[in-house]
Amino acid sequence: MRSLLLTLLVFTIFSACAQQDKPAIMSEDIQIKTALLAVPEDKREGAMVYGYNADGEVVVLRKGTNDMVCIADNPFNKGIQVSCYFKDLDAFMNRGRQLQKEGFETMEIRKKRGEEVAAGTLKMPEAPSMMYIYYGTEETYDKTNATLADGQFRYVIYTPFATAESTGLPLKPHAKGMPWLMDPGTHRAHIMVGPN
Repeated sequence: MRSLLLTLLVFTIFSACAQQDKPAIMSEDIQIKTALLAVPEDKREGAMVYGYNADGEVVVLRKGTNDMVCIADNPFNKGIQVSCYFKDLDAFMNRGRQLQKEGFETMEIRKKRGEEVAAGTLKMPEAPSMMYIYYGTEETYDKTNATLADGQFRYVIYTPFATAESTGLPLKPHAKGMPWLMDPGTHRAHIMVGPN
């Protein structure tokens, strides 16, 4: 009997710890409203939105009717961060999420996607493609009305294989808020524009 009680106690403790490790998933409505904070207002109504189900898996929360795709805040990451990007980036972004789910680390994902782009099995946009990122701290996030008091924007324009020579952009910013080119000459070359 004592052994049974001890086993039950240990099981209860482990169950409680497991539940604490699993983040609370926000309602679909709040996930959608929060995700749309990243995109310009005139694009919000028709944007497609990915979010998270009760098991923490990425799912489509809303189908879109325009050229923007948004993704809700990842409940497994610290802070609040949502993003929206041009639809031509969706295959690239989805592949990254798929590889992450399979257990690949960030640098492995970059390498694998690069190999797939080179092989022609993963298509990158031919024209510059916009991505909007909106982020802030959990302490200033209001879950009831989906507002972020300290929210800031970061802008990313994917320009595959662009270089400093082909764009005139610097490879690091020399003033706050100025655009600069990251990962030049690669499939994931992109122009970064940070907050002022």
